[in-house]
Amino acid sequence: MKNRVLVVDDEQSIVTLLQYNLEQAGFDVLTAMDGEAGIQIAESQSLDIIVLDLMLPKMDGMEVCKQLRQKRIMTPILMLTAKDDEFDKILGLELGADDYMVKPFSPREVIARVKAILRRTQIQAEAAQVSGEETGQLQIGNLKINPEKYEAYFNDNLLELTLKEFELLLYLAQNKGRVLTRDQLLSAVWNYDFAGDTRIVDVHISHLREKVEVETKKPAYIKTIRGLGYKLEEPKGE
Repeated sequence: MKNRVLVVDDEQSIVTLLQYNLEQAGFDVLTAMDGEAGIQIAESQSLDIIVLDLMLPKMDGMEVCKQLRQKRIMTPILMLTAKDDEFDKILGLELGADDYMVKPFSPREVIARVKAILRRTQIQAEAAQVSGEETGQLQIGNLKINPEKYEAYFNDNLLELTLKEFELLLYLAQNKGRVLTRDQLLSAVWNYDFAGDTRIVDVHISHLREKVEVETKKPAYIKTIRGLGYKLEEPKGE
């Protein structure tokens, strides 16, 4: 069965170019010319990945990404933009985009990125399924993670996490007690080189701590290992 791709872009030439090349690569392609239409299709159709332009009429790509994640639509997103701005990259990834490409780009690179995202998504889904089958959920201290539902709880309160925050927390939990470098986390969670810049990992770790470590004066769950990286461990006394 063909993987189904939604291309959301307001430039007809780009839509035509991507649709042709993705179809030649064996994908089933749907298209939308504005953000509102993109959301409607994403809500009503079964999709494997969304190729989403940042600058769109009616609703920009950032807002589309944000609304989809708020509605728990976790379809992978490859974001496209004419901007080569670090803030846009970080914000897009924080909102739940899985990868980021700057125009102009080659159709072959888009296809390669799409395939890489789909491979990683499949691996993560299989790992989450195994975790769910073995334990139902992961629990570390007062932190509970349900991989199947993409939900995490602290003291039985649902945590409001972005997709990337959840995936980072899950990966840390699946490797409990193990020190993970920033490069390892970047590769595992984002599958994204980001020009060697691992600050996106630090940003997400900081956000996770704000939500998980609220009752402690210093980190009890997510520890910084100076010069190496981070690890998630059982808090002392739990």
